[in-house]
Amino acid sequence: MKREKGKVILIGAGPGDEGLITVKGKAWLESADVVIYDHLANKNLNQFAKSDAEIIYAGKISGQATLTQDQINSLLVDKALEGKIVVRLKGGDPFIFGRGGEEVQFLKEAGISFAIVPGVTSPVGVSAYAGIPLTHRDFASSLSIITGSFGKDKDDFQIDWDKLATSKGTLVFLMGARKLDYIVEQLLSYGKSPSTPIAIIQWGTTPKQKTWTGTLSTIKNIINKEIIYPPALTIIGEVVKLKKSVDWFEQLPLFGKNIVLTRPQDESVYLSDLLRNKGASPILFP
Repeated sequence: MKREKGKVILIGAGPGDEGLITVKGKAWLESADVVIYDHLANKNLNQFAKSDAEIIYAGKISGQATLTQDQINSLLVDKALEGKIVVRLKGGDPFIFGRGGEEVQFLKEAGISFAIVPGVTSPVGVSAYAGIPLTHRDFASSLSIITGSFGKDKDDFQIDWDKLATSKGTLVFLMGARKLDYIVEQLLSYGKSPSTPIAIIQWGTTPKQKTWTGTLSTIKNIINKEIIYPPALTIIGEVVKLKKSVDWFEQLPLFGKNIVLTRPQDESVYLSDLLRNKGASPILFP
């Protein structure tokens, strides 16, 4: 008897904090036969999958991919053709610089059924945890989200630096940790004020979160002194000034602490949640 085709669910896992996955995303994850997850999707989310689910890592670090995009596309189709429910777990939101559109196009061409579960995208989640509202009546009424990572053999011709430099709204650059110097230089060369506030947030929404603030004229000194590696998000605009009055996550009493829990894993759930709510990173070691 011919086996019925399965289905692929693209789920936004959120920007890092495992609690930011949506209720619908968690429900699909719990019913998955196969989970294919990215580097920026919190691997702790895999605990919600069935005990017999196949877990496949398809992450990319520093340009080195475990699987190429073509291989991932084919894997999604192959697993679905086996009649399985396949969850594609992606950091942030699948359609915000997550190549989700490409994967859906491939599935459509292959005749595979699919669904999309949006996620908390990093500009929204990371800025909130950094205490920086992206819009504010007194400072910014518009928002631009820009990729700081360009494809191989491509320049940044799709970025209108002149328009960004003259914009009074907030600019958010994703995946631009390695090109911060270039981004700052471009904005300054097109007339952006050197006194414009800037914040760089690394590992946002997690206990490893670290924030650097300055202006376009001073941030280069920070970049040269500090090691700022991905994942990092850059916010440029007057709203950065609000951090002092809005900051909350980095002020939690246990923020940045790693705490080992040696009790049985099934007894650690409540304490783990309690520690996370205090800003700590619980490490389960039954």
